Amino acid sequence: MTHGLDTSVIVRIISGLPEGAAEKVGQRIAADIANGEVFTVSALVLSEAYFALQHHYAFTKEEALQSLIAFSRTDGIKIPDSLKVILQSANLAKSNPGFIDRMIVSEYASLGSDTYSCERSFRRLAGTVVI
Repeated sequence: MTHGLDTSVIVRIISGLPEGAAEKVGQRIAADIANGEVFTVSALVLSEAYFALQHHYAFTKEEALQSLIAFSRTDGIKIPDSLKVILQSANLAKSNPGFIDRMIVSEYASLGSDTYSCERSFRRLAGTVVI
């Protein structure tokens, strides 16, 4: 069976906090994966985790991204292929447009849409219109 993960699960596993709850969550997910369960992670959950790790746990952008990349490579964890491509982008923590903007453009592209933006940096991404 496939299950979706909420931001709170990912943040607890990555941050290890709060200690007791994080350990319990980690053990449960690991046990379920060992039993053949699969977990999906959406773009929205990745973006929330990205911001939560920075805002609440003082991760740098680079640390948050590297943690999400490592998490996404865990056996039993599935993220959309379009997000894997974004996470593999060079210098993603310093990119402009950044991680979240790239996920927005990717999601619209997967739906067959282009993306309108007022941000000039979007010109660097295919399938965008800067107005």
